[in-house]
Amino acid sequence: MAKSVDKPVQVTCPCCHAKLTIDAALSVVLSHEEPPKKGPDVDLTDAQKILAEQQRQREDKFRDSWFEESHHAEKPIRDFDLD
Repeated sequence: MAKSVDKPVQVTCPCCHAKLTIDAALSVVLSHEEPPKKGPDVDLTDAQKILAEQQRQREDKFRDSWFEESHHAEKPIRDFDLD
């Protein structure tokens, strides 16, 4: 009796759309090819506006932290004796 040589089966994953090559006789995955990754969904015509908004947010955070530090009580909470 001659054994039939099965060719590997190519399957696409329905969830992540990865391509798998499977050996049916051994029931193992021979190779895995990840799907192409999508780039960020950003319209570059608004890039200047996006960068300006990010700059404004950074400045606001810095201004808030500067205010908190400058109005922080300089005197320690509890006096302690160094003698």
